[in-house]
Amino acid sequence: MTVKKRSARRVNEKEILDLHNISKDDWELDFHIKKPFKLNNLQQEFFDTIINDQTQMSFVDGPAGSAKTYIGVLAALRLLSEKKIKNIVYIRSIVESANRSMGALPGEIEEKFKPWSAPLIDKLEEIIDPGAQSTLMSKGYIKCIPVNFTRGLTFRESAVIVDEAQNMTKDELTTVLTRFGEGSKYIIVGDSLQSDINGKSGFNKIQEVFDSDECRENGIFAYKFTDDDVVRSKILKYIVARLAHIS
Repeated sequence: MTVKKRSARRVNEKEILDLHNISKDDWELDFHIKKPFKLNNLQQEFFDTIINDQTQMSFVDGPAGSAKTYIGVLAALRLLSEKKIKNIVYIRSIVESANRSMGALPGEIEEKFKPWSAPLIDKLEEIIDPGAQSTLMSKGYIKCIPVNFTRGLTFRESAVIVDEAQNMTKDELTTVLTRFGEGSKYIIVGDSLQSDINGKSGFNKIQEVFDSDECRENGIFAYKFTDDDVVRSKILKYIVARLAHIS
């Protein structure tokens, strides 16, 4: 059977959510979460907020190396292991360069998206065994999609990690946030110091809109990490602190 290129793309989008029809009783989840490194008080609070049953959405803005994505992935895996969600969806904007264009890459959407999903793979390797990572991804428990493939979708009973959110416009973030379905949790991660889209980022404005007592009462929380929360290395902590002085 010959399938037109446009139809094939729609099939790929639909398959992103193929676990929505699976009963939780039919899941075959068997993976061990490694003991995480010691989080500081603010990082621990962010993690606890994400996994809290009352939390719907969590924002965090912080510098490189402050464990933003790590905590998001760790929390999502915890929720998956406890069968509080059906799958993990990793969303990221595709900021193309002269030597890295998605359209020029071979394969279907997930194959093309691999260069941009590398941060997720890196964090998965830190948190679970490689065999478990491969199984979870091959069986569809963890899906990676670019932001421009989210329009028209609804994420139900999913932990949705929106990474590098500073590289999304207001319209892109609006599209992602309005895909929210029953039983899901959103984790929106960004670094306002590292936007690659020349002043078009909607991340700060969106986070500010959701940083209020009323939002917190509705299960939406916003966090701000600083250079004090950088854990990757001492020199990176120093670099981030110096960069913060640039206006």
